[in-house]
Amino acid sequence: MAEVGFGEKIKGFLISPVETFQKVKDENLGPLMKYFVVLAVIFSILWAIIFAAMASAMTAMMPIKMPFMGAAAGGLAAVTMFISYLILLIIGLFIGAAIVHIFVYLLGGRKGYTQTVKAIGYGMTPSLLLGWIPFIGIIAGIWALIVEIIGIRELQEMSTGKAVLAVILPGIIIGIIVGIAMLLVGPKIPNYPTP
Repeated sequence: MAEVGFGEKIKGFLISPVETFQKVKDENLGPLMKYFVVLAVIFSILWAIIFAAMASAMTAMMPIKMPFMGAAAGGLAAVTMFISYLILLIIGLFIGAAIVHIFVYLLGGRKGYTQTVKAIGYGMTPSLLLGWIPFIGIIAGIWALIVEIIGIRELQEMSTGKAVLAVILPGIIIGIIVGIAMLLVGPKIPNYPTP
């Protein structure tokens, strides 16, 4: 089967993810990584620009002007944000897919880790394209979650219910663990008097 083009993948994962996941089912991780890295670079650049603009606006509102918080510091912060986001997105893809794959496997998915990585990586398309826009990013995140569920269902050949559980349960469990940790550690954090 011929490789699906870059633009066709973007359009497909946004508009018709079921058909597009079927087209990429036999791909290895190479095409996914090319696609994902390009979108991750674009996302990271745009997010770094937004971050630098917000930091600049906040600095301008400060009553005391600090020379080290000028444009050069904002530019350095933007470059740092770009590099950090890019690295975190790529590493996060594989770690996130590994966590989801545990649940995929427990729920009967036996098509392999590669299919889970593809489902999560391609499923992130809405977030990578629109997630950098304030407020719209929330909608893009929900959209990406739905596309990831569709990807798990199609590539792991699971029912929709099991795919939903495989994608949602890790977040719920991690949220519960973090909540319990905060309850246990929170009272131990000293309260300092406010001036």
